[in-house]
Amino acid sequence: MTPSMGRLGRLAVLFSAGVLALSLSACSQDEGGTVDDIHLVKADALTVCTHIPYKPFQFTGDNGEVVGFDVDLVDLLAQDLGVETNVVSVDWNQITSGAVLAAGKCDLAMGGATITPKREEAVLFSDPYFNATQALLVKKGSDYAGLEDLEGKRLGTQTDTTGAIYAEKHAEEHGYTTVVFDDLALETTAVSAGKVDAAINDNGPLYQYAADNPETEIAAEFDTGERYGFLAKKDDENAQKLIDRLNQALATAKDDGTYDEIFKKWFGQVPGTINEE
Repeated sequence: MTPSMGRLGRLAVLFSAGVLALSLSACSQDEGGTVDDIHLVKADALTVCTHIPYKPFQFTGDNGEVVGFDVDLVDLLAQDLGVETNVVSVDWNQITSGAVLAAGKCDLAMGGATITPKREEAVLFSDPYFNATQALLVKKGSDYAGLEDLEGKRLGTQTDTTGAIYAEKHAEEHGYTTVVFDDLALETTAVSAGKVDAAINDNGPLYQYAADNPETEIAAEFDTGERYGFLAKKDDENAQKLIDRLNQALATAKDDGTYDEIFKKWFGQVPGTINEE
């Protein structure tokens, strides 16, 4: 049985900006529970915010359920606590800014979030669980082998991502124009549709997109030394307890082979240097 088959269950809830604002106060005032001296914003559930889609880390499956690599990992914590996993989709900048966590909307947040000093000022990160690089997505058969080939061209980026930062850093050097998209799906489909000449983002989801869309391919990778972490509320004793429990669950999964099983399920191979120090 695969690790995800043993989960207790998962609910997917998608919020518009208006519904999110209304639900912030309702969640904190009317709901909540405590498990093993850890307060959860929703009784009997581990509420996790993310921004969908970010395949294969989190996306909506064929049956409408939110699935993915990150989801299977936080399910390990939910199982340990004896609760369900409740996934809520919000704007990505609400996660990286820590706003949605500070407001008490979520217990945790996920989304292939790179640990950076700036983000650490706003949120509490778990131990790293995934090593990532930036990748360049192009139309198959194009002459673009790297950023240096994009002079006078349009490069797609996703707002509030490390890929966008990397692209802006090198834009003047290589003479391309960046085109910012609100989410990964808009960015990648813009490459397929020819609206941009290339797109930069984390390697995991871009390799997944290229596999699903054979008219595209990965032209280059840029080793930026990035590592992903799960996020929780900054400077909060309860959030620290939850992150400590999550770190323990991740360490156990790596020791007993569960992490490798989940990794192979979503990436087709076992990790090589993932979080190996």
